[in-house]
Amino acid sequence: MAISQEKKNEIIAKYARHEGDTGSAEVQIAVLTADINEINEHLRVHRKDFHSQRGLMKKIGHRRNLLAYLRKTDVQRYRDLIKSLGLRR
Repeated sequence: MAISQEKKNEIIAKYARHEGDTGSAEVQIAVLTADINEINEHLRVHRKDFHSQRGLMKKIGHRRNLLAYLRKTDVQRYRDLIKSLGLRR
């Protein structure tokens, strides 16, 4: 159910701000978004999996907090990120 290490490494490479960057807000948000999408697919099949649903809500809350932080600190980076991830249609 969690994203594979290869997929995670691809996401990190795409959104990293510099070499070896794994902790910037952009990378964390991108990884959380991939995780959220994966759990959403799981929940479409397993509707009564409430433990995964709780994990999904926690990840969504964490992503929301990181997005708020990024919006507060650097609006342009925030706009670029939500555009590339396809958030906020």
